[in-house]
Amino acid sequence: MILVIAEQRDGVLNPTSWEALAAAQQIGGDVKVAILGASLDAQAEELATADVSEVIALDANALETYTADGFVFALTALVKAEAPALVVLSHTYQTRDFSPALAAALDRALVTDCVRAVRRDGTLAFSRPMFQGRLMADVVPLGSPPHIITFQCGAVSADTVVRGIVPAPRRTVAVPPEAAAQRQKPEPAFQEAKQAVDLVQAERIVAVGRGIQGAEHLEMIQRLARALGAEVAASRPICDAGWLSMDRQVGSSGQTVAPTLYLALGISGAIQHVMGMKGAKTVVAINKDVDAPIFEIADYGVVADLFDIVPAMIAELEN
Repeated sequence: MILVIAEQRDGVLNPTSWEALAAAQQIGGDVKVAILGASLDAQAEELATADVSEVIALDANALETYTADGFVFALTALVKAEAPALVVLSHTYQTRDFSPALAAALDRALVTDCVRAVRRDGTLAFSRPMFQGRLMADVVPLGSPPHIITFQCGAVSADTVVRGIVPAPRRTVAVPPEAAAQRQKPEPAFQEAKQAVDLVQAERIVAVGRGIQGAEHLEMIQRLARALGAEVAASRPICDAGWLSMDRQVGSSGQTVAPTLYLALGISGAIQHVMGMKGAKTVVAINKDVDAPIFEIADYGVVADLFDIVPAMIAELEN
């Protein structure tokens, strides 16, 4: 059995929870999904639309606001009781915070930031990027199950989740009293910090590369993003130059995104950047270099100077 840990905040499911569910379904076998928080009826009902054997709610006031120790206490008890072969999560900021502590509490192997599960001679392995995406390694976790696996955001499409014919059964389990004895004081989530943005949640992204030429042209890009209802992102050179903050970087050393629309402006398409946006459903690239690698993955490509195309796009969208 595979136990998927879904994520929610303020009553809203993190979209990447569906990606984790899809990854677990593709591995195969019985799948259950658990969710933590308070007043979880609506979220549990939503998760029950997936083809899973059960939705488990760890519903307690002590878990209303996320803390690593509260979640680890609650999940340790749940995992021991359910005895899954795998625990699967999406590789979000929250997961990065508590999953190492959960693995330590359970004394089990942890494999993070995976992009797919593969079988090699009957052995289940998990592929993950190494050396900033230059290599892919197939990792086989050792030791007793459950093994804890996190999947890179955008690596598996949420659209591939198999839905159930009827809603899955739901169950609320008691939360151990240790979860209420939290040592940590909750603070605002990472993406709510000043100047920070969680691009993972964006439906549309306008990303810029070196073709933008100078920081003075970013106002044009921001105007296009406003017209599209999109977030602004960038390749690493733009953030390294200080033209945009580092939380706007997409790539193997930045954020991994899977928006509905990814508009790449003046981005060549280096592998480090592609690793961060290949999960986008529709990629539109504008670049004056006909041989730019970004065109190899683009759904639509325009070979032109972005300074000729973007103003026309803005004028049309604003009209």
